[in-house]
Amino acid sequence: MRAVFMVLAAAVTLSACSSSEPRLMPKSGLLGPDEFALLPGKPLQTPTSLTELPLPTPGGSNLTDQSPKSDAIAALGGRDSTGAADGALVNYVSRYGTDTGIRSDLAAADLSFRSRKDGWFQGLFGGNRYFKAYRRQALDEYAELARLRALGIETPSAPPVE
Repeated sequence: MRAVFMVLAAAVTLSACSSSEPRLMPKSGLLGPDEFALLPGKPLQTPTSLTELPLPTPGGSNLTDQSPKSDAIAALGGRDSTGAADGALVNYVSRYGTDTGIRSDLAAADLSFRSRKDGWFQGLFGGNRYFKAYRRQALDEYAELARLRALGIETPSAPPVE
């Protein structure tokens, strides 16, 4: 009777530790601030005409607010709009058709992959299984850089050859 009770207690304890979705990264017990959510403001500049300044709106944006997405698009030579000029790009990219359910398909495939690579035994000791699970899908940036340079492809943003 004691052995049956111990087996049932162990089964209940282990089932309580499981989750519905496999987690490859251990949860952090720290609930501190998200340092990436804090953006410093843009430097103040005096406009050419003070009459062109927008009216202040409570809770609205101002000229010194960061806009990382728009800044990145502008830095890459694009426009942060969905006007007619971007329509040609969208049409060209989707010329072979689009899969409207691609996000859910990829989520299901990744969930299946993580379920196979769960490694629950390592999780008992708080190990990080993420990098081990996705190791075969990782890109070796130095090997890829060497391959591109061997093909004669210029890599201006990469470090120079030593």
